[in-house]
Amino acid sequence: MAEKSILQKIVERGHYKFVDSVPSWQEGVRISTESLIETGYVSPDYYKQIVACIEKYGPYMIYDHEVAMPHTQEHAEGAYKTAVGFLRVKETVDFGTDEDGEPKHAKLFFTLVANDPSEHLDNIQDLVTIFTNYPLLDALQEANTPEDILRAEAENPPPPEDDD
Repeated sequence: MAEKSILQKIVERGHYKFVDSVPSWQEGVRISTESLIETGYVSPDYYKQIVACIEKYGPYMIYDHEVAMPHTQEHAEGAYKTAVGFLRVKETVDFGTDEDGEPKHAKLFFTLVANDPSEHLDNIQDLVTIFTNYPLLDALQEANTPEDILRAEAENPPPPEDDD
């Protein structure tokens, strides 16, 4: 049996949320942890550590194509199980600028919680594949249901790997 994709795991575990807008990036981070809280993967205050990291180090976790990967250090307080939460925000969330003055914003949040280092590394590798698949990211930005997430993945498979 083939291993489930990260997006399949997100849907299966109920770790997703769809909202139109958030009042601030801090609130976006909080909302991105709600499904993880509801399923017992993190404590209600877990998001505060992520916010503190972003406030300290800047919007280091914003990637191309309006993707955010909010996270904090491994074995953070209130991190009970390893997982990824998904949040789609219709309106762009402004994270300010990075150290080079580049504006940073996101519509997709893939929030990491790490308890098992091996599973956490697998999650990051899976997410990097997603973050470089722009057709998939475009489709995820239009998602409104868990079925939309799975359809986006089915219709936008990753490009074949090079055999160099």
